[in-house]
Amino acid sequence: MDRPYDIVLFGASGFTGALTAAYLAGAAGPGTRWALAGRDRAKLERLGLDVPILLADATDPASVAGLARQTRVLATTVGPYVTYGEPLVAACAEAGTHYLDLTGEPEFVDLVYVRYGDRAARSGAKLVHACGFDSIPFDLGVLHTVGHLPEGVPLRVRGFLRARMSPSGGTLATMASIVGRARQAVEQGTQRRSAEPRPAGRKVSSLPGGVRYVGGWALPMPTVDPFIVGYSARLLDRYGPDFTYRQHYAVRTLPAALATAAGAGAFAALAQLPPVRGWIQRRVRPGDGPSAEQRARNWFKVTFLGEGGGERVVTEVAGGDPGYGDTAKMFAESALCLAFDDLPDRAGPLTTASAMGQPLIDRLRAAGITFTTRQAPVSRAGSTSRTSCADKGS
Repeated sequence: MDRPYDIVLFGASGFTGALTAAYLAGAAGPGTRWALAGRDRAKLERLGLDVPILLADATDPASVAGLARQTRVLATTVGPYVTYGEPLVAACAEAGTHYLDLTGEPEFVDLVYVRYGDRAARSGAKLVHACGFDSIPFDLGVLHTVGHLPEGVPLRVRGFLRARMSPSGGTLATMASIVGRARQAVEQGTQRRSAEPRPAGRKVSSLPGGVRYVGGWALPMPTVDPFIVGYSARLLDRYGPDFTYRQHYAVRTLPAALATAAGAGAFAALAQLPPVRGWIQRRVRPGDGPSAEQRARNWFKVTFLGEGGGERVVTEVAGGDPGYGDTAKMFAESALCLAFDDLPDRAGPLTTASAMGQPLIDRLRAAGITFTTRQAPVSRAGSTSRTSCADKGS
């Protein structure tokens, strides 16, 4: 309470930032001390919210350092984070301020771990990445699944996403940036693996899944989510002595599977070419996004198949517009959770599962995102019966 604000939302004039600000305005209790921050006062004032406005520039370390010292939680929507995020992380790690972002960039997550992990652990700052659709449904969905399986035994979990979503300009620009920085990402990942201790006496494997047919087509999903889930598993002993996670994108028909793979492959290949990547980044504007009508038609559902110790469970995590409406909801509830809930006594680079866990699941359930788990049959031979995870396509 020695700081004037509980939460500062940085980048609120952007598309996702504005949605987050609107959600916070309705969800924050009357005693919540929160503020908007950015470099353009006029844009922030146009949001029409009766909260303080603070000025700071992500490219000016001194201004964001001052921002971090004024709040207990600093939540930023300003990406690509590998370009704009480091000064805010450095400021929070130094000031003991909890930090939240929406990054889907493994390179940035690794950079933060290597450069600021020890400093944050000493100051008491929790540095929590991927607090939107990347990667809350997957990270907390796996945590919820593991909690319904036996303890102290090898566990296997597979995640299958079905969704309808609309990309924004900021998302496309970030995707192009990730593809164009493949070499830097590999180098940063190598540094992270050298610096991060392995869990003593435990094994963790968390990767995009391969192509499978499970009543529909399951495709590899090379996003940041398996990376985040794997880090949660390394931090939390509850994931057992030998934990395996694989993640897929699920569609119903072979033509849909081929079209999805071809589209993703074409984007990745073209974005490798600097002229094409530059054209993409010039054509899309980070402040643009789908209309309210488009967002209202969007949805997501992630099905997790978990097994271990002779038991098998199926978890479903589902909600509305994954890219924006529910991402804003998840991000705002994460900030409120860090600010006000009774949480594990951990600091440094963390995940939503390791930093917040069940309190955040409870908040998201109250906000309309569902987490359900049921027991599933296991065959006499001990292998699981086939369950369709793509029965409705995408």
